[in-house]
Amino acid sequence: MNLDQLKASLATAEPEAHVRFALPEGGEVPAHFHVTEVGHIQKDFIDCGGKRRASRTCTLQTWMAEERDDGHRLTAGRFGKILALTSPLFTDDALPVEVEYEHGLISQFPLDGVTEVDGRVVLQLGSKHTNCLARETCGVGAGPDDAGCGCGDPDRKTAACC
Repeated sequence: MNLDQLKASLATAEPEAHVRFALPEGGEVPAHFHVTEVGHIQKDFIDCGGKRRASRTCTLQTWMAEERDDGHRLTAGRFGKILALTSPLFTDDALPVEVEYEHGLISQFPLDGVTEVDGRVVLQLGSKHTNCLARETCGVGAGPDDAGCGCGDPDRKTAACC
């Protein structure tokens, strides 16, 4: 889901509706989370085949404060205002949104969609996986059962590989 789609979903939601993040394997991020950062992340890199690449995302960092029952919960209206404050960071709102959440380890989840359930705005998080971006150069097939990029195999290794 892109930033512009998230903003549009929040704008049409009930402003006082509480926002929740649903984890891909089930369950939710605890209700007392805070969105502590909204970042424009530019990643420039060279893949294992030697090709220069770039990716850009909007990253929402969540943080767990101590749980308290004082009504402090993020609402759709407040979240929309937070995102509006970040407009100077983004020249393009069509960036994919990822959510950082720490539960033992810091994990990143792509935002897959937004639904309204029982008066709450539920942001569904998806799974993120690594991949070899230079399969042909590395001698890796396109199938999901491949063991790796072939860099440890001298018969498959190329000069630009790994």
